[in-house]
Order: sequence, then C-alpha cells, then structure tokens
Amino acid sequence: MTLKKFINNFEEYFCVWTMAIMTLLVFVQVVMRYVFSNSLSWSEEMARFIFLWLSWIGASYAVKERSHFRVEMFANMVPGAARRYFEYFVLLIWFVFSFILACIGTELVIFIAETGQRSAAMELPMIWPYASVPVGCLLMCIRLVIEVYKLWKGEPLGPIKNTAEEVH
Repeated sequence: MTLKKFINNFEEYFCVWTMAIMTLLVFVQVVMRYVFSNSLSWSEEMARFIFLWLSWIGASYAVKERSHFRVEMFANMVPGAARRYFEYFVLLIWFVFSFILACIGTELVIFIAETGQRSAAMELPMIWPYASVPVGCLLMCIRLVIEVYKLWKGEPLGPIKNTAEEVH
C-alpha cells in the first residue's frame, strides 16, 4: 500500500479498526458481566472514548464519501449553473462551521490540559477524548477544501456512486 493511498483512505481504515476494537471491548464486557459475574472497570469508558473518535473521524470520512444527511429541497430548486454556486455556498458555510468548532475544541482541549483532568476508571488524561473534536473537524475542513476543488474541476454533484451497486 502506498503512502498516498493510506492518507487518502485514513479515515476509512481508522473507522474500521476503531469499530472492531470497540465491538470487541463491549463483547468482552458483556461476557465478563453475565458469564463470570465480574465486570471490567475500564472497558466501558474505553469504548465510549473510542466511540467519540469514531464519530468525529467518521464525520470527515462522510464528507469524502458525500454521505452526510442533506436537505435537498432548496438545492433542487436552484437550476443549472446557479446550482454550483449554491453548492460552493453550502461548502463554505460548512467549512466555517467546522473551522470554528475546531478552534473552540482546541481551546477546550488546552483548558482541560491545564486543569489536568483524568478519566474516572482508567486515569487517562481527558485531553484524549476531547481532542477528537478538533482533530475530526480539522480533517473535515481538509476534506471540504478537497470537495470545493472537485466542484471547481467540474465533478458531478451528489453522492459518490458505489461501484458494487452498479455491478449487480
């Protein structure tokens, strides 16, 4: 696998592996609790932190795949070339929102680091779960810039077609 392919598909790999790890953790927790009547003190907290990272990195991946939920009513009312400008506007607003969220998230992570907060069960510094917000939003900003570039190059609007669906 080339470095370019890994970087281009980082979010996908990350989401697959974190989902697998989180599923395994929850499964082990259930088995420990109901089969052995002895639960792990840290697994639920770890699964929750992994879920945070999965959600925010997954939001970036959804930008790449053009699979975020959208209300198409207004976009469908805009005809022809004006539709592209409408899409630029939507991507710009989305970028600004993600960038502001990344900035505020970074400020929160810095605050949490200064206070030295730790998680209850694992004693993990709380900057790790909170860092998922700025990291995910910055990745989303990068993906949104790429989407603007694709739109400028003339790629078709709408979701990316799955080639597996076309074969069947």
